[in-house]
Amino acid sequence: MTILFSAYLAPVQYYTKLYSSEIIVEDRGEHFIKQTYRNRCQILGTRGIETLIVPVEHLRSQGASHTPMYDVRISDHDTSWQRRHLQALRTAYEGSPYFDYYIDDIAPLFEQPFKYLCDWNASIQQTICELIGFLPTVRVSLDYIDAEASHSDLRKVINPKHPLPDSDFMPQPYYQLHGHRTNFVPNLSIVDLLFNMGPETRQVLNTSHPTSCPQ
Repeated sequence: MTILFSAYLAPVQYYTKLYSSEIIVEDRGEHFIKQTYRNRCQILGTRGIETLIVPVEHLRSQGASHTPMYDVRISDHDTSWQRRHLQALRTAYEGSPYFDYYIDDIAPLFEQPFKYLCDWNASIQQTICELIGFLPTVRVSLDYIDAEASHSDLRKVINPKHPLPDSDFMPQPYYQLHGHRTNFVPNLSIVDLLFNMGPETRQVLNTSHPTSCPQ
């Protein structure tokens, strides 16, 4: 069993787990952690890496860090974040080989109102998995999971600032639209891989996870 967190347009590393693991448990009972992939993603634009952040409310007196993920709400004070994020995706990837092929399926999600962060993350994750061509078995837990030794707990491993070692993730280089401006940038949001590689996304996920069992 692999334990993951709810993530927004998660990085390639996260999707290698969705692709290769037989059973995924998404822990929504854990406390929200700031500056993580739970409400942010990283894409590659003309000026380098860009971080897109979903604004969230601080729901409790102790602060958002004490709020369980299932209770984290998207802020209603910033009503234009979806429009900005979609425009950022267009600006970064409209010249990529498969942007036009996939954007009509992804763009409508940015026009729908979502109250809870987990609902937004789940909706866009389902769409991305369908576009890639696989359907992971994801079980949702509303109670915090105390991981056992037999479980693969990746809640702290997949982290934008302080990632822990992951012997099951070996990022494989692939074509990136703005690769001529920078060296290959690994482990960006899954949309970077999807827009650039299209149907070959599954192959990259497979080779990036040396012990994977492709679906």
